[in-house]
Amino acid sequence: MRALLVVNPAATTTSARTRDVLIHALASEMKLEAVTTEYRGHARDLGRRAAQSEDIELVVALGGDGTVNEVVNGLLHEGPDPQRLPRLAVVPGGSTNVFARALGLPNDAVEATGAILDALRTRSERTVGLGLAAGTPGTEDESVPARWFTFCAGLGFDAGVIGRVEQHRERGKRSTHALYVRQVVRQFLVEPHRRQGLITLERPGHAPVEDLVLSIVCNTAPWTYLGNRPMYASPEASFDTALDVLGLSKLSTPAVARYATQLLTSSPERGPHGKHALTLHDLTDFTLHSKAPLPFQMDGDHLGLRTSVTFTGVRRALRVIV
Repeated sequence: MRALLVVNPAATTTSARTRDVLIHALASEMKLEAVTTEYRGHARDLGRRAAQSEDIELVVALGGDGTVNEVVNGLLHEGPDPQRLPRLAVVPGGSTNVFARALGLPNDAVEATGAILDALRTRSERTVGLGLAAGTPGTEDESVPARWFTFCAGLGFDAGVIGRVEQHRERGKRSTHALYVRQVVRQFLVEPHRRQGLITLERPGHAPVEDLVLSIVCNTAPWTYLGNRPMYASPEASFDTALDVLGLSKLSTPAVARYATQLLTSSPERGPHGKHALTLHDLTDFTLHSKAPLPFQMDGDHLGLRTSVTFTGVRRALRVIV
């Protein structure tokens, strides 16, 4: 088997020595080309190269969720084609690794590599659904190119938190769970629209849902992790269905305390709920509009401000090794 290994040298939980060990372990089982990313978007370019190749059968992403997202967008540059495209394997190297953990892989890079090698020997794989987000035709964001996401996207509050975290990382801070918690508090304190939301959700055949403060789009569950604790924004979300949405129409202090507690105690059976919570399951097509530009994120990567995003849930989009 010929495989391409995409290595993010800035992966927060793997050292250079660990990465060398993993490369040697993978190379012992396949004809491996290892490439270290050198710039933002490099992993996407490598994924596209693999998709266009006639002999690469597997792409291994060694890094966090951002690296995985770039590789996936490269692989699916010309659209999903599970039977033709190389398969994807993920070695978790980031701070949270939601996609890898949602697939059932160990959160330790060495253990995950062992699990991937075992899966390759037994030909264990699955075909997962993905989300696609694009600028909405007829709006000021219509020129924004479509982009795939593996586990979540968000417009509004949660994307603002991620933007704050990225600003601190650019100043040299490590991406820790404590940093995320602090930024949640700070985002809440400065959030100007927490009592009257700006977001409207539109979907075919249904009345619009207006005045949402927060909208989280999930492609799987859990939505994220706080340390080793899984958090379920949309417990029914699955790689085998389309997309789920959690929307909140109020973020007063009591509401935030209630929903934060519900997230911390969430389970595969129950997520956030209440009169100000909207939960929708298995949506194939819908659009989020905002009355003013709001922060937008995909797979934990802040992508700037958006006023309108159209989402598509695509079942059976990519084969992954599990």
